[in-house]
Amino acid sequence: MAETTTWPDEALIAAARDGDAESIAALVSGAHPHVRHFARHLCATPEEAEDAAQEALIVLCRKIGTLRATGALVPWMFRIIRNECVRQARLALRPPPPLHGAAVRSAEDEMFQRLEAARVAEAIAALPADQRQVLIMRDVQGLGGRTAADALGLTVAATKSRLYRARAAVQDRLGEGARDV
Repeated sequence: MAETTTWPDEALIAAARDGDAESIAALVSGAHPHVRHFARHLCATPEEAEDAAQEALIVLCRKIGTLRATGALVPWMFRIIRNECVRQARLALRPPPPLHGAAVRSAEDEMFQRLEAARVAEAIAALPADQRQVLIMRDVQGLGGRTAADALGLTVAATKSRLYRARAAVQDRLGEGARDV
């Protein structure tokens, strides 16, 4: 049977919020398994999940004093993790910097590209975790079908199916945004 852990209690959260260093350390230690678990479901790769979890815990240490209510810790942490995973997906979608001497794009072109990248990142973030993982591994990271399937513990056929559904969902979502304009 799997061991279940609970989030730190409200007294510990309140003490950490008041600046007690030992309580902050205990809070980070107690929240870490939950943060990692949630990040693994949102991020495309285990490495990105670990990075997102670490960033979330750093934010927790730095900004625990701004938490208004002790009961708000869990949704606050999940929002931080989600935002970090979206940020990492956006970074992965960012084109490489132009080569020296390459044509410089206008500010307007740059703005449109950023807006489009943000729309794509939001569409990817809205996917179910299983579809998002496959899409990012195949289309963003450029992994082969067999490699992605092996990394996810799936058959190649299941990977292709999830990738097809993910691409269709992203295209539908992006198409909705174009119709709303």
